[in-house]
Amino acid sequence: MLDINLLRRDLDGVVARLETRKSPQPYLDRERFVALEAERKKIQTRTEELQARRNALSKQIGQLKAKGSDVSAVMAEVAGLGDELATSAARNEAVQGEIADILMGLANLPHESVPVGPDESANAEVRRWGTPRAFDFTPRDHADIGPALGIDFDTGARLSGARFTFLRGTAARLHRALAQFMLDVQTQQHGYTECYTPYIVNREILEGTGQLPKFKDDMFWVLRGGDDERAEQYLISTSEISLTNTVREQILDAAQLPIKLTAHSPCFRSEAGSAGRDTRGMIRQHQFDKVEMVQVTTPEQSYAALEQMVGHAEAILQQLELPYRVVALCTGDMGFGAAKTYDLEVWLPGQGAYREISSCSNCEAFQARRMQTRFRNAQGKTELVHTLNGSGLAVGRAMVAVVENHQQADGSVRVPAALRPYLGGAELLKP
Repeated sequence: MLDINLLRRDLDGVVARLETRKSPQPYLDRERFVALEAERKKIQTRTEELQARRNALSKQIGQLKAKGSDVSAVMAEVAGLGDELATSAARNEAVQGEIADILMGLANLPHESVPVGPDESANAEVRRWGTPRAFDFTPRDHADIGPALGIDFDTGARLSGARFTFLRGTAARLHRALAQFMLDVQTQQHGYTECYTPYIVNREILEGTGQLPKFKDDMFWVLRGGDDERAEQYLISTSEISLTNTVREQILDAAQLPIKLTAHSPCFRSEAGSAGRDTRGMIRQHQFDKVEMVQVTTPEQSYAALEQMVGHAEAILQQLELPYRVVALCTGDMGFGAAKTYDLEVWLPGQGAYREISSCSNCEAFQARRMQTRFRNAQGKTELVHTLNGSGLAVGRAMVAVVENHQQADGSVRVPAALRPYLGGAELLKP
């Protein structure tokens, strides 16, 4: 959520920065916001006048009583003021609610270093690592290699419909090994605390990290309880949601920061806006696993933490011997809550293209303001923390990348050295 005072001080500047983002509709109904702010100020002024008048009359009542004078007329006026104050309070609450709804629907402001552009065509490549392998045979797509390894698309579709995959045997073991490897790297090499989180969360938790109210159609949700008491809950689309909200409504000590958390969890996404995209294979699924990284830190340290987090994701790809590139997303391609985002795109020889496998973002105070999470600084004053999140990595896409990049002509897959201890020392996965 944006700081309301920023909109009050520099509405033109906020609108200009929001308009650099991609959106089918204006991000801010400027006229509505200005009208609500004017009404809020009017109510506030009138409330202060009424309270001052009531205080003066109350004092007058005391003086009249001391003299033995009739106070009925003055008390009647005080009662009338009370009614008007109650009406003003109710209207003020309604206006403040409408302003809050506007704020909840506004995306974060891009950092000044973010490239300006309408879509992914304006993203800026930062660096590359590794050289795509030169095959002495025609490399195949994972959807062609996978079935012989146990990637079962047909069973997944029969069980749950399109965009679900069933893994068995070698594929299931490889998937588990990758997740364990990623967790070990992030905890043992990079200092994250491993967590196990609920997969179903309450509505306010998703509001805290920004998935709701704007992106409800992208979520899977359930109604829990009987007909008389039904609670709306949601399957997490990333464990960023639950990890970040562990500091919800807290005042942290500066000595606690940075907080670094990681978790392996399934992620559930309806992919409402991706009809017809990546319907083949495992690239875009309704259910997939991810090892997530979250950091909670001070404003002064958050951009150094972002660069660090990107490096933590890169380390996984490097140890898996997978060529990749780092891309700085432009304003039109960033997520709703991000102030700055780097994507890591891994090379997939079956597609002959780089595809996203990790996204690392600094949300600055955007989520903290929604969650009301602060820390006490060196001066003893409280201020909002900054929150960051990143994939370390998407497990299914990492499996796709390993299978495609390390495939052999006979359909087997060479196991990267760093992954072999997690597969019983196996150097080759055979179909």
